[in-house]
Amino acid sequence: MDTKLDPSRDDLPLMANTSHILVKHYVLDLDVDFESQIIEGTIVLFFESGKKQSRSTKEPCRTESNEACRFRMPEPCHSPVTDTRTFSPKTRSNDFTICGKGEKDTSGKDGNHDNREQASGISSSKYCCDTGNHGSEDFLLVLDCCDLSVLKVEEVDVAAVPGIEKLTRSPKLTVVSEELRNQIVCELVTLPADRWREQLDYYARCSQAPGCGELLFDTDTWSLQIRKTGAQTATDFPHAIRIRYSTKPQGRSVTWTSDQSGRPCVYTMGSPINNRALFPCQEPPVAMSTWQATVRAAASFVVLMSGENSAKPTQLREGCSSWHYYVTMPMPASTFTIAVGSWTEMKPETCSSNDLAAERSLSPSEADFRYVGICGHMEYPCRFQNPSATTQEIIPHRVFAPLCLKGACQETLLQLVPPCLSAAHRVLGTHPFSRLDILIVPSNFPSLGMASPHIIFLSQSVLTGNSHLCGTRLCHEIAHAWFGLAIGARDWTEEWLSEGFATHLEDVFWAKAQQLDPHEAQEQQELKACLRWCRLQDEVRNSPEEMQVLSLSRVDQQCLKERWKMKLWQKATDFLRALDEPQGAISSTGCLEDISMGFVV
Repeated sequence: MDTKLDPSRDDLPLMANTSHILVKHYVLDLDVDFESQIIEGTIVLFFESGKKQSRSTKEPCRTESNEACRFRMPEPCHSPVTDTRTFSPKTRSNDFTICGKGEKDTSGKDGNHDNREQASGISSSKYCCDTGNHGSEDFLLVLDCCDLSVLKVEEVDVAAVPGIEKLTRSPKLTVVSEELRNQIVCELVTLPADRWREQLDYYARCSQAPGCGELLFDTDTWSLQIRKTGAQTATDFPHAIRIRYSTKPQGRSVTWTSDQSGRPCVYTMGSPINNRALFPCQEPPVAMSTWQATVRAAASFVVLMSGENSAKPTQLREGCSSWHYYVTMPMPASTFTIAVGSWTEMKPETCSSNDLAAERSLSPSEADFRYVGICGHMEYPCRFQNPSATTQEIIPHRVFAPLCLKGACQETLLQLVPPCLSAAHRVLGTHPFSRLDILIVPSNFPSLGMASPHIIFLSQSVLTGNSHLCGTRLCHEIAHAWFGLAIGARDWTEEWLSEGFATHLEDVFWAKAQQLDPHEAQEQQELKACLRWCRLQDEVRNSPEEMQVLSLSRVDQQCLKERWKMKLWQKATDFLRALDEPQGAISSTGCLEDISMGFVV
């Protein structure tokens, strides 16, 4: 499907068929080339068959013409393959696939994703193409992909990994089959959480295994489509595949630019198309997975990523270094973040009480244990079940920026990080993530900040003036660790909920970080609420009428009503009705602070 989108009106198309098969883990092996402005390498995807859903075929997806959906034929492969039949490029697309509307999301009554429901499959987009098995046709894997050059797709022979037989019921792998390879992957992706180190090691070793047959693939504007001849269901489809690809200089997921010192750098933008121009993936927010990545770049560059570990460079050869990151908490692919540049770690000139506080953990008597217990999500090494994490008031953190901004960082940002992290802990308890990097990004960054797991991007604009702008923005991004990352919207139309909570909590955190008394904190929050109200009024006056309300046409209104608590729905409704009323009329719906909690203003 080659759909042209109007960013002001259309949703981002979700093409991946997550109802049938889910990526559980990505292994990326990439090289960053600043001369050509390309990131190239391989990505290995490990799958688990999803629960098949009923599908609508009222509006089948169509390619640009009714010609065949032309797949690239693999080169002859001498690895053992169970089915060597060829696929004719003249075969029509509807001979093996029918694309239909995505299902309406009727699971859950709140706006938060739940790992237990990964296999349910969702789509808020009218462009979703969810493809499964239909009769005797081959299963078609569809991944979200844009602005990528895909060079090769192959099945990975995980059975060739030494020692892998430990994951099977057979002491020796005598007869290797597709079923056995898929069984190995199934056992690997379901290893218990306390074996996460072993699991990551197996993933790494499997990603280096030889290929055992190239797969047919094709790309269009928004997707990569892969199939194996004879594999008629998601269960039959290879559960470990390797894709060799490269990004394009004009790809919209990353920005190639220069930092404030004039040195080249590249970083992920996040929106408007997320990471689909960085690697092929499953984009729907409920399609959560873990990942590990090895990134190579010139030795003069620092690679920062949204991984759990604070990676250190490994010298490979003269002038080249390698960085390795990983995550064990399943997250949407859109949260994957990378920044490569000549960053310098900023440290205080002298050791202060804030530096000591950065290493401080609360004693068991001081800690709030209300979150320790059994979580409702899928199994992974969760910090909320770890008593030692609960006592950690300030998580380990680092600040990076171009060297020319060292003075501004030391004067403003460095001294604010510990009190802001501490304030967040006092309000919400356990930090969802074990560490935090903060990067001052280049001047072309289009907003004041962006939060990802374990890393926050901040604009250089927050370093100017007094500490208020920097402190409030830092608190806002820290709040996204809970609302937006640990808890997030089930689809893109509900992201405003995460922004609303973060906007509300930035005032709460900042007041505690400043150690204001309750009266001062209340005055400050009321003033900010009034300023937001005035700004919203100004935006409404200068916005088209269709942009002044929530896009309820994109998501079923009744579904929204069921998910939201009635109180918030009523406040939102009253707030929208009161937009044209005098300012005093809005007070009848409640405190301005409460109302602004659910809106990005």
